[in-house]
Amino acid sequence: MPLDRTSEDLLAAVHASPRAVGAHDKAAWVGLFTADAAVNDPVGSRPHVGTEAISRFYNTFIAPNGIVFRVDRDLVAGHSVVRDLHIATTMSTGATVVVPMHLRYDLVETADGWRISRLAAHWELAVMVARLLGTGTSGVLAGAKLGPQLVGELGIGGAVGMMRALRGVGGHGKRLVRRLFTAVAAGDTARVHALLDARTEIQLPAGTQVTVGEFAERAREIQWSKMIAAGRTVSASVRIGDAHGVAFVDFAPGSARIAAVTVFLDTVDD
Repeated sequence: MPLDRTSEDLLAAVHASPRAVGAHDKAAWVGLFTADAAVNDPVGSRPHVGTEAISRFYNTFIAPNGIVFRVDRDLVAGHSVVRDLHIATTMSTGATVVVPMHLRYDLVETADGWRISRLAAHWELAVMVARLLGTGTSGVLAGAKLGPQLVGELGIGGAVGMMRALRGVGGHGKRLVRRLFTAVAAGDTARVHALLDARTEIQLPAGTQVTVGEFAERAREIQWSKMIAAGRTVSASVRIGDAHGVAFVDFAPGSARIAAVTVFLDTVDD
């Protein structure tokens, strides 16, 4: 299905991010964001809000490293773009780690074109650390260098804020989402209703509100892979019929209740 002009413009704004990262062009990358934008990277850590904080984020996590985006799929809904991808990061010590990820960009139109108001990077800090240490000496050295960089650029509070990403719904959240998807795929509507309730906000596709019953019917035979728990959200690459997509399942604060399910879909089977 051909993209409309707005979708093309949104994708162009998002695609400028990996170009700036690959070129190590800090001004271009920081300039992609609004003055009050928030970078949640990874989701669950303390957000970096505003141009100065985003600039420090760049200095800490982008400037010292080589970063390659391996994108499987881009999805557009409303003024948001979701990327289903892996990111390969090569540290200054030579250690390379590949991390599965879902990125969500929320954009706003300004006098200077579309700008990113929020970037939510869904990936698991514990997985990245384990893979980094698994590379051997170069990974251990990279980890040892990262600590002082974090404190130097972000301060003690920023370093502690980054470690907040180690908390969240974790494996328990993933198990609940698997149970939900299994029930949906099997057409077990009663089980779906037991896992969700009338307070759960469901969008299928993103931007279209549906009831629990409609969700169970429309997503029947859902398939899923690459499940990620970041903060209080579990994201998963999904396929519903001929459409591929990414589902975000948000949990209510301090509980195991599923508060929202949002599914971004591409209507083209490629």
